[in-house]
Amino acid sequence: MIEGLSHEKLIEDKQRVAFHEAGHAAGIYLNNKARQLPPIFFNINFKGMNDVIDSGDLAYQTTQDNCIARVEGGRLIELLSPSIDMLGSEFSEYNAEEVQQLMRGYMIAFEADIINLLVGPLAEAKHVAGTDGELFNPQLIHLEALNNYGGNSDLALVNEYLQSFSADKQQKDEKLVELFNVAFDFVNDYKTWAAITKLAGYILGSNKNIICCEEIVSVLDQ
Repeated sequence: MIEGLSHEKLIEDKQRVAFHEAGHAAGIYLNNKARQLPPIFFNINFKGMNDVIDSGDLAYQTTQDNCIARVEGGRLIELLSPSIDMLGSEFSEYNAEEVQQLMRGYMIAFEADIINLLVGPLAEAKHVAGTDGELFNPQLIHLEALNNYGGNSDLALVNEYLQSFSADKQQKDEKLVELFNVAFDFVNDYKTWAAITKLAGYILGSNKNIICCEEIVSVLDQ
């Protein structure tokens, strides 16, 4: 009986991880594409807990007891500016119009990275809600609740982005709520959710340690 429960729990955990990482991947590919951002290389690394090697270069990570998955790569901004204001001063050799264009491009990428981080735990939350026959809405699945869906490291990285966005807490909070709502709507869109579900199924069925970018894009494009 205990072995049966352990096996069932392992399957549940793997499903949650698969949807989490499929969410990140859909964000990186589909959300970035919709925003006309350049394609970016990334892989999904899927390992047993005993095989995990810590690495600061891995942008997205989720853990569910017995298994772990990580997206390697996928961020448009690899090195955050200490502050948006300081970034503007780095463009001093450009004219005012060029600076505006560069800043606008940076902010589009900046917001896309945050959205793609939030999409992972939101996809896991939507999967769990569907499995449990519960509603999936922003009142029940709010920002703090994402910690219950493998979102700890995602939220920690989002906070790093927001620290560079503004020193004002209200401005940071407002930006986070704005981008959370965008990420929620992205996951809740039926076409996006169909793509996430398809990719999660592929992840579970492939039984690979590494799922490469080309495979992911091929599944999402279907």
